[in-house]
Amino acid sequence: MGVHKVLFWSAFGIAVRVWQLGIEKRPFFNRGSLWAYPLFGGIGGSFGYWMMGVEERQQAILAARRQSLLEKRARRDQLENQEP
Repeated sequence: MGVHKVLFWSAFGIAVRVWQLGIEKRPFFNRGSLWAYPLFGGIGGSFGYWMMGVEERQQAILAARRQSLLEKRARRDQLENQEP
């Protein structure tokens, strides 16, 4: 389905934590701050899950709009072919 997107955003969250520690010039694996990696990964994963839902809703809206336009074109072509 879209598990790769959730995994990507989880990894992105962890990368943000590593980047943050790099900016602060702190050690990456300090025993007192290891709890932050799952937190950042979880926040990133939840964002990815939310984005997956947004994308599914947008795809449904676009598919409905596309179908509506195709039906409208078919009706127009049918009316143009009936007139002569």
